[in-house]
Amino acid sequence: MHARTKDEWRQLVLSGRRALTPELRTAEDRALVALVTQGIADGSTVCAYVPTALEPGSLDFLDALRRVAGRVLVPVTRYPGPLHWSEFTGADGLADASYGLREPTGPVWEPDEIRSAGTIFVPALAVDRRGVRLGRGAGFYDRSLGLASSDARLITVVRDEELVSELPEDPHDVRMGWALTPGSGLVPLGDR
Repeated sequence: MHARTKDEWRQLVLSGRRALTPELRTAEDRALVALVTQGIADGSTVCAYVPTALEPGSLDFLDALRRVAGRVLVPVTRYPGPLHWSEFTGADGLADASYGLREPTGPVWEPDEIRSAGTIFVPALAVDRRGVRLGRGAGFYDRSLGLASSDARLITVVRDEELVSELPEDPHDVRMGWALTPGSGLVPLGDR
């Protein structure tokens, strides 16, 4: 048996996500909303993301963070390079952007603004128990996470079956400290 490549993993996970029923997707998103504020300090800065149709989470996820955190920053893509950041102020402050994303329309900060975040929620297709995260392959997060504070909590958000035993890893991959899943909540990864 051969080990799956990153592209094979991507196809497998995306196929599974496309097959989700709307009811299951809604139930998982609600579970994530109930779990997302665990360990978030009142008034802190958090980086998160605006979920696409195939990513776990919802705008309710971001609204829950806003009720606790002082600022919720979400990515603004500028290619090539690390992500820029803008404050999530609610659904009305979002507009369609590149790569099928929705991004805030307000002020945009430079990539190093990620340093202000104590917690960073990172989208993924899958993550393994060692903390190796499988993204979509563009490298935006790998280029961005190196700018984060060394004590920031890096939490990837995946479905329960997307937390796997082992994924292929490249030298530039930044490992996650935790996974947040709808069924298991916050799961420590690696040596934690």
